[in-house]
Amino acid sequence: MRYYLIAGEASGDLHASNLIRELKVQDPDATFRCWGGDLMEKQGAELVKHYRDLAFMGFIEVVSHLPAILKNFKSCEKDLVSYHPDVLILVDYPGFNLRMAKFASQHGIRVFYYISPQLWAWHSSRVNSIKKWVDKMFVILPFEKEFYARYDYHVDFQGHPLLDVINEDMYLPGRREFLDSNALPDLPLIAFLPGSRRMEIEKMLKIMISVRDSFPGYQFIIAGAPSIEVDFYSGIVKDTNIRVVANQTYHLLTHAVAALVTSGTATLETALMGVPQVVCYRGNFLSYQIARRLVNVKYISLVNLICDKMVVPELIQQELTRQNMVDKLRSVVEPGPVRDAIKSGYLELKQQLGGRYASRRVASLMIQYLLKK
Repeated sequence: MRYYLIAGEASGDLHASNLIRELKVQDPDATFRCWGGDLMEKQGAELVKHYRDLAFMGFIEVVSHLPAILKNFKSCEKDLVSYHPDVLILVDYPGFNLRMAKFASQHGIRVFYYISPQLWAWHSSRVNSIKKWVDKMFVILPFEKEFYARYDYHVDFQGHPLLDVINEDMYLPGRREFLDSNALPDLPLIAFLPGSRRMEIEKMLKIMISVRDSFPGYQFIIAGAPSIEVDFYSGIVKDTNIRVVANQTYHLLTHAVAALVTSGTATLETALMGVPQVVCYRGNFLSYQIARRLVNVKYISLVNLICDKMVVPELIQQELTRQNMVDKLRSVVEPGPVRDAIKSGYLELKQQLGGRYASRRVASLMIQYLLKK
C-alpha cells in the first residue's frame, strides 16, 4: 500500500519514523512519501518538505508567516493528489493537519490521525471536524479515549510510543564515556531542553541561562535538537561556557541530576529518563493572552496532565523569572521531599502510559482497517 505521512516537528518525526518502521515489517510492499524529518527519511520515506520549514508557533507568529503557510498548504495539496495514497496519516500538528484531513477526505483519500491534537485543552469544538474528516484516530494519552467517548467517537489507545524509544534495551553510555566523548569536565550535570523550534529555542534559552551563576560546581549542558545546528545555540549562549551536546538528549539525561525543560514532549522524555525537572514556558505576550482565554487545562506539562496532579513544578509566562527558576531548580537538584515526590510521581506516570510496542500495535491496527475497506 501507499502511505503519505505529515509530521510538523521533531517529536512527530520520531513517532512517525517508528510507525513507518513497523508498517514496513507488516506490509513489505509499502511505499512512503512524507512531509517530516530526517528520521522518517531514514526509514525509507521520500521526504517532500522538512518540518524545519513548517514550525511556526503562537498566534502572532503564525499570522506574520501566513503567506508561507498558505503556500505550504497549496504545495501539499497538489503533491497529495498527485501521489494519491491508500491513506494519509497525520501526526499531531493540528493547525496544518486538520486542513489536510478535510482536503484529503474530499478527494476520496482515507485519513488516519496518529497522535491526537490536544482538543481536550482547547478547541474541543473541532471534534466535530475530526468525526467528519478523519476515518480513524489513534491516541497516545490514556485520558484521550474517555475525552472522545464524550463526543460519541471511538478512538484507539495502544500505549505511548515513547516507551518504544526509552526502554531497558536502549544503549546508554557510562558517565566516563559520555564526559570523555564530549570533552566535558567531571562535574554534576544540569540539562537545558529549550525546545525544538528556532523561535522557541531562542526565547527559552536566553531565560534558562540566567540561572547559571547561582549553581557553582555544576555544569549546564544544552540538549541540541535534531536539525538545529550547534552554531545557532552558540550564538545565544555566547561566552557563558555553556556547552551544546547535539543529538544525544537521552545520553545527556542519563547523567543529568536535573533539567530545565520547555513544555512539550520533552517533559515526558525527561520524566521517562527519571530526571527531576522544572517545566518552563513563556510565549509572545499577545499569543499567551489569547491562549489563556481558550485553554482549558490545569497544567502545561504532559507529566502533570497524565497524572492529573502537580508532579513537576511549572513556571509559566510571568512566573518564569530568574529567581523563581533558581528556587525551583534548587528544590529538584538537592535531595529532599520535592525531589523524592517527583521520582515517585514518575513511577505512577509509567504505569499509566501502557507497555512497549505501541508503534507495532498501531501499525497492525492501521493495516487491518485498510484491508477492511
